[in-house]
Amino acid sequence: MEPNKPLDEVKKYNPYAKPKKKKEPKDPIDFKKYWKLIVGLTIAFAVLLIVLTNVYVVKESEYRVVRQFGEVVKIQEEPGIKMKIPFIQSVTTLPNYQMTYDVSEAEINTKDKKRIIIDNYAVWHVVNPLDLISNAGTIVNAESRMEEFIYSVVRTELGQLNYDEIINDENSSRGSLNDNVTAKVNELLEKDQYGIRVMDVRIKRTDLPEENEQSVYTRMISERDSTAQDYLSQGDAKKREIEAQADREAQEVIATARKEAALIQAEGESEAAKIYNQSFSKDPEFYELYRSLESYKKTIGDDTVIILPSDSPYADILSGNFE
Repeated sequence: MEPNKPLDEVKKYNPYAKPKKKKEPKDPIDFKKYWKLIVGLTIAFAVLLIVLTNVYVVKESEYRVVRQFGEVVKIQEEPGIKMKIPFIQSVTTLPNYQMTYDVSEAEINTKDKKRIIIDNYAVWHVVNPLDLISNAGTIVNAESRMEEFIYSVVRTELGQLNYDEIINDENSSRGSLNDNVTAKVNELLEKDQYGIRVMDVRIKRTDLPEENEQSVYTRMISERDSTAQDYLSQGDAKKREIEAQADREAQEVIATARKEAALIQAEGESEAAKIYNQSFSKDPEFYELYRSLESYKKTIGDDTVIILPSDSPYADILSGNFE
């Protein structure tokens, strides 16, 4: 051991340690034995890759358009797993469900020369993908053509109505307007074979241009006030008619009641006179006395002064001479 060498670098000698064996060199891998397996796996992987990249799924809510060298050769709409020819065919997708399209606002003139702004929306779907691709090209182009047709038909239909008929559902044919617009737009789409169909066209909002809005509101308020005054006048006239009828009926009832009362009173007085006659005929002298006393009640008051001759019947009665 060298005297100047550090102790930790000095290898300790172990007399019991086994001597290390030398590694024998390995033989090189012979790839020639496995070339068939490698080629087979490569081919299988390539085939699997081609199959996976050329298999596509058709869903219920879509059309699959198969093109070959840019030409449409097949439209797949039945749901399921399909296969296309590798490297030759390509597949694109078109929607097969109802879609909503918000039509741009448009300004039109009514029959009475009023300018209004109409905001519509349409519900539509693709019915013939081949026609759509041939004549419209894309969904965007088909929607653009549909919007042009909707604007044209709405402008024509509303141009035949007055402004009040459009905004007032009670005095207009607004209820059938949407159906008419839908039917006529579909006629135009079918004529040009765009492959789409409109299910419904609806007017979301009807507004006035800002410069006309206040004047129209003022006129509407004036018309409503005039209508209210007409209703009030009609109500007052009806009120007076009812009151006159009630007064006439009341007078008739009162007159009838008075007539019946007079008849009843006459019958009562007649019956009373009959009873008086029957009673007084039994004692004429008493009747004469009774009549005299009744006349005194009417002719003599508290301050009455009467001058009677001595042979007057009144004097005889007052003096107690009843002979």
